[in-house]
Amino acid sequence: MSQITTHVLDTALGRPAAGVPVRLVRLAADGEQVLASARTDADGRVGELGPDTVDPGTYRLAFDLAAYAATTGQDSFFPEAALTFTVRDGSHHHVPLLLSPFAYSTYRGS
Repeated sequence: MSQITTHVLDTALGRPAAGVPVRLVRLAADGEQVLASARTDADGRVGELGPDTVDPGTYRLAFDLAAYAATTGQDSFFPEAALTFTVRDGSHHHVPLLLSPFAYSTYRGS
């Protein structure tokens, strides 16, 4: 399993958000590097996103909410959710996203 994983739940529809495009990006002083891209599965999860281990540093998960909204027929105020976080050690980092057409929230999962 990748060191960084995610799970997207559509709180407006009350179900997992399947098919959300997600990119994992490493941020550095000399620019950004896309490490992986995937889509959430039927359960709203991406378990294989990037390498099994990543170096300490700053990373971003970018969720294409406009593409997801188009497939579900919903309006979306946010075309993208970009979650930036810091990896300090080799532990697993699970970064879930809860979304609705006009809001989203996140937390460090387990």
